Amino acid sequence: MSTKTKVAQRRLGKSKMKISALGLGCWQFSKGQGFVGRFWPDMPQEDINDIVKMSLEGGINWFDTAEVYGKGQSEQALGEALTNLNVPEDQALIADKWWPLMRGSYSITSTIDKRIEALNGRTIDLYQVHQPFSLSSVKAQMKAMAELIRNNKVRHVGVSNFNEYKMREAQQVLQDEGYFLASNQVKYSLLDRRIEKNGVLDAAKELGITIIAYSPLEQGILSGKFHKNPELISNISGPRKYSSLFKPSGLRKTKPLVELLEQMAEKYGVSETQIALNWLIHYHGNTVVAIPGASKKHHAKENIGALQFILSDEDMDAIEQASRKVARF
Repeated sequence: MSTKTKVAQRRLGKSKMKISALGLGCWQFSKGQGFVGRFWPDMPQEDINDIVKMSLEGGINWFDTAEVYGKGQSEQALGEALTNLNVPEDQALIADKWWPLMRGSYSITSTIDKRIEALNGRTIDLYQVHQPFSLSSVKAQMKAMAELIRNNKVRHVGVSNFNEYKMREAQQVLQDEGYFLASNQVKYSLLDRRIEKNGVLDAAKELGITIIAYSPLEQGILSGKFHKNPELISNISGPRKYSSLFKPSGLRKTKPLVELLEQMAEKYGVSETQIALNWLIHYHGNTVVAIPGASKKHHAKENIGALQFILSDEDMDAIEQASRKVARF
């Protein structure tokens, strides 16, 4: 690999593991397989290799995948890319997720070897419970996760889509086992700020838990391209085109925020996307990191660019105020 760009890193939760403020979300590597993977078209492995390589060279050092993404296809594609690129494990950290729906905690331990195998034998640095809906209690799930740490199957434990109560419960169970909850992966963006009101963000700051923001660009709305050219919406594949954000009324509502992002983009010599991501990963100090995806190389380049500057406090506050008028709380 060519020379890697150095970007500032931060600790994952209370761990000693250092991660870039942006990771690469890998849902789009699902190869179009399975109910969840059909959201994305099938990507050639060569393109996946290029996106992973570009992300690593730009300073992104971790990748978020999941068992349910293409029924393991995303894990396999990521593992294959990292193997093809001959990337050492400590330079490409992996966050994976166990799918809990209609399953009990016993499957956390019984399926872990399949997850590691799908990843070409690479270490799982962060293993997360993908949803709060399971046939087992949070306590049982966290005890199973603690067992994986003890058996050196995973390094750290996280959750996803957990509310404040369940997040605190998970942290307490892990603490009783001698460990800690590293992260909670939730939906968070300039247009969806519910975690600021429902206790999740405050609890994360109190407990030293990293918030991993998914859908940080609201599926492209914050890029401004759909405001400038609404005809693009008809070309969107998958269910996102039916979101209220993509309707004419949604575009009108979010236009003032997008126009401010455009002004900031001109000021900093970057894109609207990079402004939105930069606000997200800096406004709350080191608590929030984000996992934008990349289905094309220019998306990966956009992600990297968001790590190479910091908005001024004044500009972050101006964006916050504009967001407050249109965001979901």
